[in-house]
Amino acid sequence: MVSPHRTLTEVTRRIVERSRPTRQAYLARIDAAQGRFPARGALSCANLAHGFAGLEGTEKIAIKAMREPNIGIVSSYNEMLSAHAPYKDFPDIIKRAARESGGIAQFAGGVPAMCDGITQGNAGMELSLFSREVIAMSTAVALTHNMFDAALCLGVCDKIVPGLLIGALQFGHLPTIFVPAGPMTSGLSNDEKAKIRQQFATGQVGRDALLEAESAAYHGHGTCTFYGTANSNQMLMEVMGLHLPGSAFVHPHTPLRDALTAAAARRVLDLTVERGAYTPIGHVVDEKAIVNGIVALLATGGSTNHTLHLVAIARAAGIVIDWDDFDALSQAVPLLAKIYPNGKADVNHYHAAGGMAFLMRNLLEGGLLHEDVTTVMGKGLSRYTEEPRLVDGQLAWVPGPDQSGDTKVLRPIGEPFQPDGGLRLMQGKLGRGVIKISAVAPEHRAVRAPAIVFDSQEAVQAAFDKGELKRDFVAVVRFQGARANGMPELHRLTPLLGVLQDQGFHVALVTDGRMSGASGKVPAVIHVSPEALLAGPLGKVRDGDTIVIDAERGILDVEIEDAQWNARAVEAPKHQAENEVGFGRELFGVFRAAAAPAEMGASVFGPLPTFVGEPAEHSIHATKH
Repeated sequence: MVSPHRTLTEVTRRIVERSRPTRQAYLARIDAAQGRFPARGALSCANLAHGFAGLEGTEKIAIKAMREPNIGIVSSYNEMLSAHAPYKDFPDIIKRAARESGGIAQFAGGVPAMCDGITQGNAGMELSLFSREVIAMSTAVALTHNMFDAALCLGVCDKIVPGLLIGALQFGHLPTIFVPAGPMTSGLSNDEKAKIRQQFATGQVGRDALLEAESAAYHGHGTCTFYGTANSNQMLMEVMGLHLPGSAFVHPHTPLRDALTAAAARRVLDLTVERGAYTPIGHVVDEKAIVNGIVALLATGGSTNHTLHLVAIARAAGIVIDWDDFDALSQAVPLLAKIYPNGKADVNHYHAAGGMAFLMRNLLEGGLLHEDVTTVMGKGLSRYTEEPRLVDGQLAWVPGPDQSGDTKVLRPIGEPFQPDGGLRLMQGKLGRGVIKISAVAPEHRAVRAPAIVFDSQEAVQAAFDKGELKRDFVAVVRFQGARANGMPELHRLTPLLGVLQDQGFHVALVTDGRMSGASGKVPAVIHVSPEALLAGPLGKVRDGDTIVIDAERGILDVEIEDAQWNARAVEAPKHQAENEVGFGRELFGVFRAAAAPAEMGASVFGPLPTFVGEPAEHSIHATKH
């Protein structure tokens, strides 16, 4: 076995030490639950009768007799999202497989699933981040009936998987497997789609051409094929041992996908107390699994949204991580994949080139993953270097490739695209934030230019339309944090700034908001904390201030004398009231008021858990190393 990389070992040690009080408290809570739940005998006869009243035939008899283990299905199925539409048929597949394996499955509950691709640039995006919390609570509601011995979570996209996982971890005593639906087949290339978006932004093509391009790219069932948050989610669930091996990127509505779905039902039954291989999810998601997730995110150039989501997921399991951990690992983890927006390939090309099995094999060979973890397949990650096949109609796993099928898309550990993971912690007078530079050309990674200050992305659009942005500048877009307006993705800005960069201008973005999980070629320092609404330093920036961004060195600064900077007042938001009403935003006021800073996951569930010494006011940087 290869010795773990020194940085992997050191970062994990820090996390274990920092998390000790809260992790121990979490494990004690779920271990205590295992002795009492899901003992359906603890339910009164009336309780139990309600629990199986909706069933028929043998399932009702089995639950009434309390003989066979029962799987709770929690699904994000809806017809609005191409990625989640395939889940319509999954419960029937799962129930049939459970019956054949001597178990039972009940549809425990559904969770909402919204699509950022639909709501980008609209008021609905201000509900997006906090939909993660709603999904977590909905998962808890689905599982709280104490009728289940195990769970299957069906979800794919941006906030859905993190929400399902945060909710499932509150029932950490239950064995749980995540069941993906897979990506859609490849359509119009992501590169061509981006080009037409930029042409539309400059008036070169009309809306009819734009809609035709978008329809050709997003054309059927399955996840969007670029490597944004949705596909980063699927990669993470596999690396963290919560998927069946090789299941992340198999297309929906194929015999192999259906076989994997049935196999998930059979496997989760094996993990129950009754079957003898008891493996609760709270023990699968530990400090090493979280570190493995960060490593794989960096090695594949995954979504910046996971500098929020992984933090929130970890805290739900009593584990405390911060951006220093991401930054330290990024210095040691090479970039092994180039998937759009980091390259021209989509996730189908990545999967065909060797996909997860090849990635896992190489990271293990480089000592960059903890092999000695618990997964839903048992002890160790070796099974995740295999990939599924149908052999004579039966599901089997075979060794994954030991060579890349396309080195323009996926490379071995000894020949990376770049020596680091491309994610940087940025800090200075303007606070702390993150930048993803794996898609940014080296010549654009350092920008020194005057600030133009905006309080909304609509204001940036208006200035662009008036021709006011044809110059070198740094767009400072503030009051976009979780407390201000729910931290919407500012995806509308990507094509605008891309056009200006292509015209030869030195441009960048600095914001306390989010960008797309497919953050692109323009340098963007995002999630800047503390946010402007909480008197963060972005509120001090004025038009014309010289902003300095150096992604290679992690610098986020403003050129101004300290005395003058310290004396400058923080400006108040001009349009705050508009972010509080309409499109359901009133219902989310409680979330905005309770949101923790970005570096703590922007979660409303804090301080659950907290750790010794964490300030009650939720400091932006909880611990120094």
